[in-house]
Amino acid sequence: MKIGIDLISFHTPSYVLDLRTLAEKRGVDPDKFVIGIGQERMAVVPPDQDIVTLAANAALPLLDKAGRDNIELVIFATESGVDQSKAAACFCQGLLQLPSACRCIEVKEACYGATASLRMAAAMVAARPHTRALVLAADIARYDLASPGEPTQGAGAVAMLVSAHPRVLALDPETGFYTEDIMDFWRPNYRDEALVDGKYSTRMYLTTLLEAWKNYKAASGRALLADHAHFCFHLPFTKIAYKSFERLCKAEGVPLPSKEELDRLLEPALLYNRQTGNTYAACVYEALASLLDNAPGQLDHQRIGLFSYGSGCMAEFFSGVVQKGYRQHLFTDAHRAMLDSRTPVTYRQYEDIFNYGVPKDGADHVFAPYRGGPFRLAGIKDHKRRYEAK
Repeated sequence: MKIGIDLISFHTPSYVLDLRTLAEKRGVDPDKFVIGIGQERMAVVPPDQDIVTLAANAALPLLDKAGRDNIELVIFATESGVDQSKAAACFCQGLLQLPSACRCIEVKEACYGATASLRMAAAMVAARPHTRALVLAADIARYDLASPGEPTQGAGAVAMLVSAHPRVLALDPETGFYTEDIMDFWRPNYRDEALVDGKYSTRMYLTTLLEAWKNYKAASGRALLADHAHFCFHLPFTKIAYKSFERLCKAEGVPLPSKEELDRLLEPALLYNRQTGNTYAACVYEALASLLDNAPGQLDHQRIGLFSYGSGCMAEFFSGVVQKGYRQHLFTDAHRAMLDSRTPVTYRQYEDIFNYGVPKDGADHVFAPYRGGPFRLAGIKDHKRRYEAK
């Protein structure tokens, strides 16, 4: 029995900052961002949007297409939680009018949380094949102004419907994973901005990639190039996909493909992240959505290799086979229209939004409506977040 991703949908805020604008303000060569780390724009989150609205906005097209029946599990993966007790999945259950006979939980392990959620969802569906699970991954990547991490900021959400007999991607049972207790990236409860040791985090990303690949290879017996048509990597910045693949080729003792072949293997999965910035838990699945939407040829029956990394750290290499006829079940036109219709912001507008954030003074607040998807954060009253459909 096949278990996997039946539908996948992606959402990002309606405001965007061109990194050339940021480079000019910071007094650096724009190529440092555009070429050096491979990023062009970053999503900017207005005050009336948060991870709950981003995830609900990502999930609504999927539910409108496939219905809400038999969804018995909602898992929300994030490291940008809005409440220390209540799962963000519960807010989404109400906004999306999901069944009440439904488990709703929140999962955290930095950017790896969505992969853990996908595996848990697949296990439940395997045990109860007549049911479905909804996996939500949403994050707001936020660093201090003028810090080294600032140009990798971003925001977005991915929603995945997990079922038996999936129409988009059937997950392979073999997987390879690796964990180690390190401090390469973290965000204490008293901070809105993450702390990161960038060089150490990149080194650990590449180290754990090799360990996870080694375990995956031992479990599956598959070869790097012969058995995988494309690759999706976790993308704190898109340049790391090329570094990752080069490292895998070196470890396997295979020649590095030509630039044209490298671009064919990797580039379609990088297009969305270049326009949104880092989306943390959603990242590797944003890459998957980008690959499915933008691959130049048909992917039917082709195996995709995926690598998920969460700082702290947890890594997993796994794979899935694209299903025949997958294209008719994508949201390609909606994804492209969303990215193309975003409103550019000036540096001053970006800084004002960054400094405003969501107030934490305990008072009541009402947020003005901004451009965005069907759901928004209307305000806070009596310490309760108040969401609404537009």
